[in-house]
Amino acid sequence: MKLKRSESEVCVCHFLSRYFFFFLSSYVMMMPFKRQALVEFSAVESADRCVTCGAKEPVYIAGQQAYFNYSTSKRITRPTNADNPNSGNKVLLLSIQNPLYPITTDVLYTVCNPIGSVLRIVIFKRNGIQAMVEFESVQCAQKAKAALNGADIYAGCCTLKIEYARPTRLNVIKNDNESWDYTKPYLVRRERGKGRQKQAILGEHPSSYADNGYGLACPLLPLTSNSRYKLSSVDVPDMVSYPLPQSSPSYSGHTPSSVAMVSGLHPSKMNCTRIFNLFCLYGNIEKVKFMKSIPGTALVEMGDEYAVDRAITHLNSIKLFGKRLNVCVSKQHAVIPSQVFELEDGSSSYKDFAMTRNNRFSSAGQASKNIIQPPSAVLHYYNVPPCISQDQLLKLCREHDVPGFIKFKMFDAKPSSKTISGLLEFDSKTEAVEALTVLNHYQIRIPNGSNPYTLKLCFSTSSHL
Repeated sequence: MKLKRSESEVCVCHFLSRYFFFFLSSYVMMMPFKRQALVEFSAVESADRCVTCGAKEPVYIAGQQAYFNYSTSKRITRPTNADNPNSGNKVLLLSIQNPLYPITTDVLYTVCNPIGSVLRIVIFKRNGIQAMVEFESVQCAQKAKAALNGADIYAGCCTLKIEYARPTRLNVIKNDNESWDYTKPYLVRRERGKGRQKQAILGEHPSSYADNGYGLACPLLPLTSNSRYKLSSVDVPDMVSYPLPQSSPSYSGHTPSSVAMVSGLHPSKMNCTRIFNLFCLYGNIEKVKFMKSIPGTALVEMGDEYAVDRAITHLNSIKLFGKRLNVCVSKQHAVIPSQVFELEDGSSSYKDFAMTRNNRFSSAGQASKNIIQPPSAVLHYYNVPPCISQDQLLKLCREHDVPGFIKFKMFDAKPSSKTISGLLEFDSKTEAVEALTVLNHYQIRIPNGSNPYTLKLCFSTSSHL
């Protein structure tokens, strides 16, 4: 079965469970990044009825039509034998992808504990944001993994990828935003007046996620009210109580800083503008400064520490112009425009982007439209004048000495639309990253046009055309 697109893997999983119950299904496995799911039935006849009914009458999930067909697999492989209490592990490893909002012990407890009793939680940082959650039993961990793997904590972001951890027990020495032992409440070590908040108010979904036919069941949690992108009273018709995802001085295992340090930059092909073109996909950019004392290294001041975390998650270790980037949190908390010098391409080593209109997270409306994606071989382009053709875009690649795309797709536009959009597939992820770094925000001028069009690029959710 192939899903055209899903607004939330959680509501899809709930829908599939209800829909396929009629056909006596025995097991469902979600594949969120492929927008597909496998459904195993108790009998071949049930599968036949499902495919036949799906062909006769369209079935819609979250407003998108679902397509049904037979799989080449005869049986879905279970991660463990759920009937065997000795199999698996009661400790789960959670990797949080697209961490647009803060992840704390309160957030994970709110998500996991309703499924199975949680004993301990530890949050740490390796390649992005990860956590280990220890449940009361293996059965609780199995239920949590089956229910939450592939789900979004918040609508459209903070996606959970869950595996069984190697440790069989977690050792927690203090209770705070990054670790908590729920069997030992006396481990709390905080200054007076800074105790753990048991209840706080969180906002509902932004309007872009609300109208999907499933109400509030889509994400596991609403968007946080303490987010940088606060919602107006129009966007938040009702309020609900949840434990508040709090900020912490030691969030993600490091002192929080809104400054990222980027090394491994090509000395002649990278400058402040090109760093902005790449990093703006994961948060607002305030300032960029190359370090004179460390060639090929720059400091990037972003809107907040969570933007830095997203940049590290998606851009650390990628290849760009034959060099591998290293992105980490800087010890500095601001970029100061000192020791400004000239780069190899003649541009300045320092640039302030705070007032640019090309920042994409300046408001709640802008932020909700961004799909935080890791680098891929397919780029989504938009804000292009209708008179621009495929050949002209290829010529643009050649003129700027970046690889050309191998496949081109233009989306259908309304007759009244003043711009067009579409997809560009490159031969590799590296080539797509280089093209985006150079051409993002390129000013396209047309004959007799008063203002240029700003070409905008981002990584697509599609893996190929």
